[in-house]
Amino acid sequence: MRHWLQQLQIDATPSIDECVAMLGTEIVWLNDLKNTLQDPTWHAEGNVHIHTGMVLNALYALLRTEATHIQGEQRQALILAALLHDVGKTRCTRWMEIRGQRRLGSPDHEAIGRSYLAFQLMKLPLSFSVIWTVLGLVGEHQMPKMLVVQQMTEGAYIALSRRADMALLYWLECADMQGRIGENIPQQLDYLELFRKHCHAYGMWQKSYELAGLAELLADESDAARTYLRACAIDALQRGRIALASEAVARFSRYKDEHGQLFLLCGPSGIGKSRFVVQQCQHMTVVSLDDIREELWGDRTCQDNPKLVVTTAQQRLKTHLRNQETVVWDATNLRQDYRMR
Repeated sequence: MRHWLQQLQIDATPSIDECVAMLGTEIVWLNDLKNTLQDPTWHAEGNVHIHTGMVLNALYALLRTEATHIQGEQRQALILAALLHDVGKTRCTRWMEIRGQRRLGSPDHEAIGRSYLAFQLMKLPLSFSVIWTVLGLVGEHQMPKMLVVQQMTEGAYIALSRRADMALLYWLECADMQGRIGENIPQQLDYLELFRKHCHAYGMWQKSYELAGLAELLADESDAARTYLRACAIDALQRGRIALASEAVARFSRYKDEHGQLFLLCGPSGIGKSRFVVQQCQHMTVVSLDDIREELWGDRTCQDNPKLVVTTAQQRLKTHLRNQETVVWDATNLRQDYRMR
C-alpha cells in the first residue's frame, strides 16, 4: 500500500479498477461507485465508476502534457482527489425535480464525501498535507465554475483559496469536465479558463493569497498584533468591506494589542482533544462541554438537557473573551454550523 501510494507522486497512472482494488478495503464507498447511477443529460457515460475512470484518464493526459509541472505530493493529492471527488454520490444520489424535470441529482455530495474521507484517509500512509489537500479538492470541486457563473467578487475567491489549492482545483475540474459525456462541456471548460484568469489577476494562482502591502505595514507590530490584524484584514476582504491594506490597519488597530483569542478544537469524541488541552494549553482558559456536564450531572458522558450545557458554556465564553483571555472551546465541533455559532 505505502509503495503504491508513493508511486502516485512520481509516474503511476493506475486505472479505476486498480484504485478500487487497492483502496476499497479502507475507503469502502469506492465499492459502490458501480451501483451509483448518474443523470444521462450530465453524465451519459454511465455510472460513477465509469465517470471516475474517465476523469482519471483525462487527468493522466493533462499530467503528461499541460500539467507536467505537478509532481510529488501535489501529484499524489490530485490523483487521489480525482479518484474520490464523487465518492459522496454513493450516499446521496436520488431522483428529484430540477427545473421542472425529474432527474437524478446528488445534492451536497461534495460535503458528504469530504466528511467521510476526513476519517478514512487517516487510515492510509499519507502526510497530513496530502490529506488536507485532498479534502479541500473533494469538498470544493464544484466551486470554480460556480464562482464564474455567479460572477462572484474577489472576496469569494479569497475565501475559496483558504479552503483549497486554486491551481489544483482548476486541473481537477478540467479532468472532471473532460472525463464525461454531457451537455455544454466546451462552455464548462470556458468557465474554468475564466476561473484561472481571475486567480492570476487576484494573485492566488499556485500561491497563498496575501493582501498587497500588508506585511510591510505590520513589520513593526508585535506577533500578536500581526496575527490579529492579518486575520481581520482577510475577513474584511472576503466580506467586501475593504480593498487596501491601509484600510485594515486603520479600521482594526484599536484592539490589536488588547483582544481575546479563541481556539476551536475539532474532532470526534475520544480522539484525544481533552488530553491535547492538558498537554498543550496549560496557560489558556478552557471551556469544556464535558466538564460542564460533570459539574451539572456528575457524569461527563451524560447527554441530559444539552441546551443548558451549551448555554452555560456560551455564557462563560463571552465572559472570558470580554476579559480578553485566550480561550479553548473543547467540544467536538464536527459540524460547520456548530463552529459558525
